[in-house]
Amino acid sequence: MGDSMNATQLRAQIYRVLDEVIATGRPQRLVRKGHTLLISIESVPRRLDLDALPRRHATDLSPEELADLSWEDAWEPDR
Repeated sequence: MGDSMNATQLRAQIYRVLDEVIATGRPQRLVRKGHTLLISIESVPRRLDLDALPRRHATDLSPEELADLSWEDAWEPDR
């Protein structure tokens, strides 16, 4: 979108404009009687980018070793 539009332009493509604001998160400016209005999402939901998170190495075990790990010898139910 980017550029401002007037009410007539908005009326002709209201659903496309609203869908684009929702899809992109970018607001749309509307000029009406000398005032600029903004059509925007109240809050843009954040998407968690798991690939952007730092890698942590909490254990040296492989997934197979973790699956075979047993805590039965260390279990103390009265503790």
